[in-house]
Amino acid sequence: QAIPATVREIDPTLPVRNLRTQDEQLDRLNAPQLLFARLSGFLGVLSLALAWVGLYGLMSCAVLRRTGEIGLRLALGARPGRVLAMILRESLGLVVIGVLVGVAAALAATRLVATMLYGLLPADPLTYAAVVLLLLAVALLACWLPARRAARVNPIEALRAG
Repeated sequence: QAIPATVREIDPTLPVRNLRTQDEQLDRLNAPQLLFARLSGFLGVLSLALAWVGLYGLMSCAVLRRTGEIGLRLALGARPGRVLAMILRESLGLVVIGVLVGVAAALAATRLVATMLYGLLPADPLTYAAVVLLLLAVALLACWLPARRAARVNPIEALRAG
């Protein structure tokens, strides 16, 4: 209110309308980029959740199909820790291949997204390392739950079911 009154005192012919602070102008100017960043973040979290659910479901199904084999291994003296390690090794091997393919595809697509990154290099090694570690941690959790269940299977019940 004070600014238009002051401007009218100095020069009544100057039009004064739509006054905004510099912060408001910057917010308005950066609104599309903020929306894109928030949407990208949301879609990234959603993709990570879908990857976890998909990998968990795949590993649960694979462990269920191998219940007879796992029961036989346990009945013949395999330690549950070795069964757990076997299943984790097999499943994480596939995850590592997927991460390598994903990193290669992301590096190939850096030219497409370079204009949308603010304060970040398209091939920033710290960002790639953080994402790879996050994906491996999520994959480890998704694979560990079915593997733990497999290591706890009762050998007699597994042999009867298999």
